[in-house]
Amino acid sequence: QVQLVESGGGLVQAGGSLRLSCAASGSIFSINTMAWYRQAPGKQRELVAGIANGGNTNYADSVKGRFTISRDDAKKTVYLQMNSLNPAATAVYSCPAVLRTDVRTRQYQSWGQGTPVTVSS
Repeated sequence: QVQLVESGGGLVQAGGSLRLSCAASGSIFSINTMAWYRQAPGKQRELVAGIANGGNTNYADSVKGRFTISRDDAKKTVYLQMNSLNPAATAVYSCPAVLRTDVRTRQYQSWGQGTPVTVSS
């Protein structure tokens, strides 16, 4: 069974920084793309940033230049460094990963439970 566990969320003042982590564990053969999504109260979930297994990244326009996504494949972990935070970043941040549990099986997407981030003004 595969688990994704996010950590690093919390309360921060506007202008501050947080670093989120998402660690995958369990029977994993390979991990393809990893990403961070967020869902603010009353809003739809949105993509924040994604990173492919080759290192290519993409970001939502609203976070470009302030957020950085990275991954450590040896640790099966993806990170999100968030700088210059503003109250609009308040949301639950979740980490999906597209992975394969065996060389013979198809890829599928697994999600973590999320970690809450609150930015106070």
